Amino acid sequence: MPLTPIPFEFVTLTANGEVHSRSAGQAMLYYEDLGGGIGFEMVAVPGGMVKMGSLAGQGFPDEIPQHLVSLPGFYLGRFLVTQAVWQAVMSRPPSTRFHGANLPLENITWREATAFCQRLAKKTGRAYHLPSETQWECACRAGTTTPFSTGETITTEAANYVGEHTYRGEPRGIYRHGVTPAGTFLPNPWGLYDLHGNLWEYCAGRWHPDYNGAPFSGEP
Repeated sequence: MPLTPIPFEFVTLTANGEVHSRSAGQAMLYYEDLGGGIGFEMVAVPGGMVKMGSLAGQGFPDEIPQHLVSLPGFYLGRFLVTQAVWQAVMSRPPSTRFHGANLPLENITWREATAFCQRLAKKTGRAYHLPSETQWECACRAGTTTPFSTGETITTEAANYVGEHTYRGEPRGIYRHGVTPAGTFLPNPWGLYDLHGNLWEYCAGRWHPDYNGAPFSGEP
């Protein structure tokens, strides 16, 4: 399929939440046309050996031990799935608290998300599915080794989350009490949006209490 280069800008923050640098990036993507002026973009994510999980003493208990996983390249949506895209695929409005065509889905179940992928695959003839946990973490890290793709911390100028809580030395931020439209904040270094904040996202595969005995391959 033909891929189109899309330029973008991303930022790196200091531990105090200040902008350390602004950098230019370029993503390769294809556009999936759903008809009626509705569609979405899929970004090519590079594969390789991915370091997954957190070091002991960092993160949560289900994120250890940190381990290497072999992962081939894959595609991931540039933005979270919007209500307009859901409507175009499922032919019905989603269950939602916050209404808006460009707002992401925030009130569907894992089964509904899986059914959406299956319907989308049938509609387009492409093998759409939820990402594996490894694929998601690889895309979220975007080649970085810091706690966030933005660097040592994150702020509510870079993502939508409960800014009353802080991670490092950054000032307290705001709490928006709702989802933000696709593309509100700058993307990560691979051109992907909202992998930090805004919403929790579903992955394929079974849940495990930790990464002991985790598979070497990171595919779904």
